[in-house]
Amino acid sequence: MENVVDVLIVGAGICGLTTALGLHRLGIRSLVLESSDDLRVTGYALSLWTNGWKALDAVGIGDSLRQNHDQLDGIITSSMISGDKTSELLFSAPEEGGVRCVRRKFLLECLAKALPSGTIKFSSKVVAIEESGLLKLVHLADGTSIKTKVLIGCDGVKSVVAKWLGFKAPAFTGRCAVRGCLQRESNHNFGRKVSLYAGEGVRAGIIPCDDKTLYWFFSWTPSADVKEMKRNPVKLKQLVLSKLGEIPEAARAVIEETDVSCFQPAPLQYRPPWELMLGNIVKGNVCVAGDALHPMTPDLGQGGCAALEDAVILARCVAEALLKKPSSQEGEKAEREQQVQVEMGLKKYASERKWRSIELIGTAYMVGRIQQSSGVFAKFIRDKILSKFLVGLLLRNAKFDCGKLTSSFLR
Repeated sequence: MENVVDVLIVGAGICGLTTALGLHRLGIRSLVLESSDDLRVTGYALSLWTNGWKALDAVGIGDSLRQNHDQLDGIITSSMISGDKTSELLFSAPEEGGVRCVRRKFLLECLAKALPSGTIKFSSKVVAIEESGLLKLVHLADGTSIKTKVLIGCDGVKSVVAKWLGFKAPAFTGRCAVRGCLQRESNHNFGRKVSLYAGEGVRAGIIPCDDKTLYWFFSWTPSADVKEMKRNPVKLKQLVLSKLGEIPEAARAVIEETDVSCFQPAPLQYRPPWELMLGNIVKGNVCVAGDALHPMTPDLGQGGCAALEDAVILARCVAEALLKKPSSQEGEKAEREQQVQVEMGLKKYASERKWRSIELIGTAYMVGRIQQSSGVFAKFIRDKILSKFLVGLLLRNAKFDCGKLTSSFLR
């Protein structure tokens, strides 16, 4: 049995649901396929800068998220070797939501709640994609198939859609990360500042979500097999605690108190920028967005923000194409004309996102390499030069504006 939909989105993550909500706000119904049987909450929390809040405001859920997550005042970076503070950045008065650490589960549930019932189809794994005239035919693991005018891959680093477009699997950086979230019964006393720690080949950070909830991360270059670490979270927790160096006791306690089930290694992956330069983000009526487009290391805190930017711009470009009335009233001619409009809309999206994605991927990779490098020279670069340079870099990337959801054509 084959269903036919206007827009089919693969992946009910941040990018997929935001794209669906953007289209819904513009009067276009979409279907979102999710391979798991519920919303995916891997990662616990994410940093949202001004550019991310502009995107959330564009789809109409920014205010509800702000009410449940504290605005952060700044970032303090310290050495895990000496224990000394190496830099401090204070955030100025925010214009568009400031900087906040948002719980991923809360964000996904907020997006899903704003969508019409039936938009998300769980337990729907895509196994194949093929041409079907002007449409794409998507085959699912349960034997069903869906035809669509527009196919959007928001299916993460293992994207089936990206593979269909010709992209290789993301490259492993040689680094891994562990992430966790701790909720205390009383105030955590970390204030509203991000605490970052850098050492010999390791990084850690603690970010408040609200006055009782803390998100933390630890990244390092593993010498043991990652699969072996997955099988032994107790041993991984011991490894993380042994590498914290001169981190303050209050910060160490946060990681110690986190349940051992949270200790799962996540290989940090990225798409080499030259693949985006040479590859196709769009092919006909198919495109990718979010981590399927630009998997990057977390060193700029821009992965989630970039996915939100993608979603707003993509929803706007697709809506312009689908809402434009064909000049011909004849069925086949009208369908072909609309298909041309769809392809032009997706190319417009690609032109807006290509170089932004390349810049973010490359910058995040280089910053991560320097911050986790070992040796006297690397320490000097990291503590004396990069710490000051990074301040401007973070603020500059946060100034990107994805624009409003509606363009002049849609008003």
